Amino acid sequence: MANYNKVILVGNLTRDPQLSYLPSQTPVVELGLAINRTWKDKDGQKREETCFVDCKAFGKQADTLNKYMSKGRPILIEGRLELSRWEDKEGNKRSKLRVVVENFQFLGGGQGGGQGGGQYSGGQAQARQQAPAQGPADSQGPADSQGPADSQGPPPQMPPDEPVYDEFSQGGGEEIPF
Repeated sequence: MANYNKVILVGNLTRDPQLSYLPSQTPVVELGLAINRTWKDKDGQKREETCFVDCKAFGKQADTLNKYMSKGRPILIEGRLELSRWEDKEGNKRSKLRVVVENFQFLGGGQGGGQGGGQYSGGQAQARQQAPAQGPADSQGPADSQGPADSQGPPPQMPPDEPVYDEFSQGGGEEIPF
């Protein structure tokens, strides 16, 4: 039986990223994403709903998201779903579904939709194209920024020569062509 766990979301941060560290001193950032959906109902009335999704990133990605993102900023996130299960203090079983970030792209603008932006890939596609299979990939940095001039300034930029250490790019899965 085939399995495929991939999520692509575009939305705005609902809060500033929350940075913490694992016991191994690996940075972890948690962020909330709001994704809006609009449609017309059977009567032709415009309807709108918002889906709130919790996301989590590790390592260099966590540092980058914490440094450059803030509440209200738009972002594209690629990742996978992860289900966490635990028992609370009263002994009740709890669970939470969230997205583990594998790649992301900054989108331009500020409080709302935008255009252009910088890109930061966790190394999955770039690592296969640019580096030998046995080592961490070097990031080529963001795509050229075309963001509009606004009160928050241009979209964030990644330094072009920062190495990417991505625990997810070390797995050797096959690409599914679409």
